[in-house]
Amino acid sequence: MEIALRAALIAWLAADATLDAGCNAVVEEAPSRTSLPWLAIASSASTDWSCKTAPGREVRVALELHCRGDAPASAATLVAAIEARVESLPRTQPGFQVATIQFLRARAEQRGESRRAILLEYRFRLLAA
Repeated sequence: MEIALRAALIAWLAADATLDAGCNAVVEEAPSRTSLPWLAIASSASTDWSCKTAPGREVRVALELHCRGDAPASAATLVAAIEARVESLPRTQPGFQVATIQFLRARAEQRGESRRAILLEYRFRLLAA
Protein backbone atom coordinates (compact mmCIF):
# COMPACT_ATOMS: atom_id res chain seq x y z
CA MET A 1 0.00 0.00 0.00
CA GLU A 2 2.93 2.34 0.60
CA ILE A 3 3.97 2.40 -3.07
CA ALA A 4 0.36 2.85 -4.21
CA LEU A 5 -0.05 5.75 -1.76
CA ARG A 6 3.14 7.41 -2.99
CA ALA A 7 1.93 7.17 -6.61
CA ALA A 8 -1.54 8.48 -5.74
CA LEU A 9 -0.12 11.34 -3.68
CA ILE A 10 2.30 12.49 -6.40
CA ALA A 11 -0.44 12.33 -9.06
CA TRP A 12 -2.82 14.27 -6.78
CA LEU A 13 -0.22 16.96 -6.02
CA ALA A 14 0.86 17.27 -9.67
CA ALA A 15 -2.77 17.82 -10.75
CA ASP A 16 -3.14 20.92 -8.55
CA ALA A 17 -3.23 24.17 -10.55
CA THR A 18 -1.34 26.22 -7.93
CA LEU A 19 1.43 23.64 -7.57
CA ASP A 20 1.60 23.14 -11.34
CA ALA A 21 2.08 26.88 -11.84
CA GLY A 22 4.47 27.30 -8.89
CA CYS A 23 6.72 24.23 -9.23
CA ASN A 24 8.91 23.11 -12.10
CA ALA A 25 8.44 19.47 -11.02
CA VAL A 26 6.29 17.42 -8.68
CA VAL A 27 7.99 14.03 -8.58
CA GLU A 28 8.56 10.94 -6.46
CA GLU A 29 12.25 11.57 -5.89
CA ALA A 30 14.59 14.54 -6.18
CA PRO A 31 14.99 15.46 -9.85
CA SER A 32 18.55 15.59 -11.14
CA ARG A 33 18.22 18.42 -13.68
CA THR A 34 15.22 20.53 -12.75
CA SER A 35 15.49 24.19 -11.79
CA LEU A 36 13.96 25.37 -8.52
CA PRO A 37 11.29 25.24 -7.21
CA TRP A 38 10.41 21.55 -7.14
CA LEU A 39 8.54 19.18 -4.82
CA ALA A 40 9.44 15.54 -4.18
CA ILE A 41 8.91 12.74 -1.70
CA ALA A 42 11.99 12.76 0.52
CA SER A 43 11.16 9.46 2.24
CA SER A 44 8.39 7.17 3.39
CA ALA A 45 8.06 4.30 5.85
CA SER A 46 5.20 2.02 6.79
CA THR A 47 4.10 -0.21 9.66
CA ASP A 48 1.20 -2.58 10.18
CA TRP A 49 -2.19 -0.98 10.86
CA SER A 50 -4.43 -3.97 10.18
CA CYS A 51 -7.76 -4.66 11.86
CA LYS A 52 -9.87 -7.81 12.23
CA THR A 53 -11.52 -7.40 8.85
CA ALA A 54 -8.84 -5.87 6.62
CA PRO A 55 -5.10 -5.51 6.24
CA GLY A 56 -3.82 -1.99 6.75
CA ARG A 57 -0.74 0.18 6.89
CA GLU A 58 0.31 3.33 8.66
CA VAL A 59 2.50 5.20 6.18
CA ARG A 60 4.61 8.22 7.03
CA VAL A 61 5.52 10.37 4.05
CA ALA A 62 7.96 13.27 4.07
CA LEU A 63 7.55 15.78 1.23
CA GLU A 64 10.36 18.22 0.51
CA LEU A 65 9.98 21.52 -1.32
CA HIS A 66 13.17 23.08 -2.69
CA CYS A 67 13.01 26.73 -3.71
CA ARG A 68 14.90 30.02 -3.72
CA GLY A 69 14.34 33.06 -1.56
CA ASP A 70 16.07 35.17 1.05
CA ALA A 71 12.90 35.95 3.00
CA PRO A 72 11.59 33.26 5.36
CA ALA A 73 8.06 33.63 3.96
CA SER A 74 9.14 33.28 0.32
CA ALA A 75 7.63 29.79 0.00
CA ALA A 76 4.56 30.35 2.16
CA THR A 77 2.08 30.24 -0.73
CA LEU A 78 3.47 26.97 -2.08
CA VAL A 79 3.59 25.39 1.38
CA ALA A 80 -0.04 26.35 2.03
CA ALA A 81 -1.03 24.85 -1.34
CA ILE A 82 0.84 21.62 -0.58
CA GLU A 83 -0.78 21.30 2.84
CA ALA A 84 -4.28 21.93 1.50
CA ARG A 85 -3.81 19.49 -1.36
CA VAL A 86 -2.40 16.67 0.80
CA GLU A 87 -5.25 16.99 3.28
CA SER A 88 -7.82 16.86 0.45
CA LEU A 89 -6.48 13.59 -1.03
CA PRO A 90 -9.56 11.52 -2.00
CA ARG A 91 -10.19 8.84 0.62
CA THR A 92 -11.06 6.16 -1.91
CA GLN A 93 -8.08 5.03 -3.97
CA PRO A 94 -7.54 1.99 -6.20
CA GLY A 95 -6.72 -0.86 -3.83
CA PHE A 96 -7.04 1.01 -0.53
CA GLN A 97 -9.06 3.44 1.58
CA VAL A 98 -7.48 6.36 3.42
CA ALA A 99 -8.80 6.26 6.98
CA THR A 100 -6.89 9.30 8.28
CA ILE A 101 -4.42 11.92 7.15
CA GLN A 102 -2.52 13.73 9.88
CA PHE A 103 0.13 16.44 9.67
CA LEU A 104 3.06 15.49 11.91
CA ARG A 105 5.81 18.09 11.57
CA ALA A 106 7.54 20.59 9.35
CA ARG A 107 11.09 21.80 9.08
CA ALA A 108 12.48 24.72 7.12
CA GLU A 109 16.14 25.13 6.34
CA GLN A 110 18.06 27.97 4.70
CA ARG A 111 20.85 26.67 2.47
CA GLY A 112 23.55 28.40 0.48
CA GLU A 113 22.89 30.53 -2.62
CA SER A 114 19.45 31.68 -1.36
CA ARG A 115 18.15 28.10 -1.43
CA ARG A 116 15.48 26.86 0.95
CA ALA A 117 14.28 23.37 1.79
CA ILE A 118 10.94 22.84 3.50
CA LEU A 119 10.09 19.36 4.77
CA LEU A 120 6.46 18.42 5.52
CA GLU A 121 5.76 15.07 7.17
CA TYR A 122 2.35 13.35 7.21
CA ARG A 123 0.89 10.13 8.58
CA PHE A 124 -1.63 8.22 6.47
CA ARG A 125 -3.60 5.31 7.88
CA LEU A 126 -4.78 2.97 5.13
CA LEU A 127 -7.02 -0.08 4.87
CA ALA A 128 -7.03 -2.45 1.93
CA ALA A 129 -10.11 -2.09 -0.27
